[in-house]
Amino acid sequence: MNNRKTMRYISGSLVQLEALFLILPILVGIIYKEKTTLDFLIVALICLICGRLIRGRRRDNITIYSTAGYASVAMCWIVISIFGALPLYLSGYFNNPVDALFEIVSGFTTTGATILNDVEILPRSILMWRSLSHWIGGMGILVLMLAILPMTGASGMNLMKAESPGPSVGKLVPKVGSTAKTLYGIYLFLTVLEMILLALFGCPIFDSINMAFATAGTGGYGVLNSSAGDYNTYIKIILTVFMILFGVNFNIYYLVITRHFKDALKSEELRAYLLIIAASIVAIAINTLHMFQNIGEAFLHSSFQVASIMTTTGFSTTDFNQWPELSRTILVLLMFVGACAGSTGGGIKVSRIVIMFKTVMKELAFIRHPRNIRKVHFEKKPIEHEVLRAVNIFLISYIFIFIISILLVSLDNHDGITNFTAVVATINNIGPGMNMVGPTSNFSFFSNLSKIVLIFDMLAGRLEIFPMLILGTLIWKKKRWN
Repeated sequence: MNNRKTMRYISGSLVQLEALFLILPILVGIIYKEKTTLDFLIVALICLICGRLIRGRRRDNITIYSTAGYASVAMCWIVISIFGALPLYLSGYFNNPVDALFEIVSGFTTTGATILNDVEILPRSILMWRSLSHWIGGMGILVLMLAILPMTGASGMNLMKAESPGPSVGKLVPKVGSTAKTLYGIYLFLTVLEMILLALFGCPIFDSINMAFATAGTGGYGVLNSSAGDYNTYIKIILTVFMILFGVNFNIYYLVITRHFKDALKSEELRAYLLIIAASIVAIAINTLHMFQNIGEAFLHSSFQVASIMTTTGFSTTDFNQWPELSRTILVLLMFVGACAGSTGGGIKVSRIVIMFKTVMKELAFIRHPRNIRKVHFEKKPIEHEVLRAVNIFLISYIFIFIISILLVSLDNHDGITNFTAVVATINNIGPGMNMVGPTSNFSFFSNLSKIVLIFDMLAGRLEIFPMLILGTLIWKKKRWN
């Protein structure tokens, strides 16, 4: 099968799979007797029909190579986003198709940025679809498909590498399909566990389901205008713990399941991740102590916001836009760092930060002792030159897209902090930024051009930049995907 037909087959399969996911908001619409139920039904039928037409005849074996794998992943995410935006647009709550696309891309990419001024007026079926989109995009819809669709050779791994966050992806078990099943098994278990705990500690059932979906995908879409601010202390603590858990590399959970506890605890990335979180919580709690009634409340809000921003979830319990400049600056820096590789979180990733730091230290050592040959090690393994090169290229591409995005968004003539943090919040898949895009605000005031730029940033951030760039270069050069 050539690459174009392969991409069509995968895209069509995903569109059909999306129709199955639409069943949940349809059921919610039926339960609450909402008019939007018909919109979801219509879109589900459209997905089934269009998916079948795009997919073509059934194929037993699929082979896809590296370049086509990256391009296919990018194209698939664009396609499912377009179909996913249809029920939002048909509902009438999103009069501008760009707004509907922005909202659902923000959902699938687990960003959580919204153009809505009031989420509480939305029908529950739409609220469920927004939150479910986080869960679908968190682990990756293609990773789910790999657990179902057979692929030959390195095809599955090429797709998984293109979709999974982090500098490298490996198999947990010999078969890629089994790896995908293992990842989704862990993902589903943690999601259900959070739902149960939230419900037990006083969170309404509907809210528990939505908040668990949003936390699992580290997305941040809430069902209340206050985000998580109106929930009790126990719920805030549960959300904080699970945001941190979903920001951990899922390989760690696999090691725990297989009883390799020492290997799990020795993870260099995990230690750095927890250290950054702990240090940020203490610094912000001390810096904001005067704004709260006692030190316990200060630690509660600082812990929640650090976990939310570090894992790129984007929930809020308070308007951190009003915090002292030091605390605001720490949060912005955490936006860049992000969660661990192999988690559902966004950002540059802790592993890349550690690798870049070690690379700098290696170069400093080389300058002092030119004859001393020293390799960079990570997780007690020497890092291959290809990995270092990939990290450097990622950072260069990241900075390039970041600068271009800020320049384009600045055409709207908003203040610099708003423009800067809007791009930071979208390319790192966080959601809220500062000033006009703070936790109590939204992105509705941006022009369509800026929203399209931010949509690209969300997709580029979720897919680790390269799939979007490769797709763009292939379209530009009009070459065959071989």
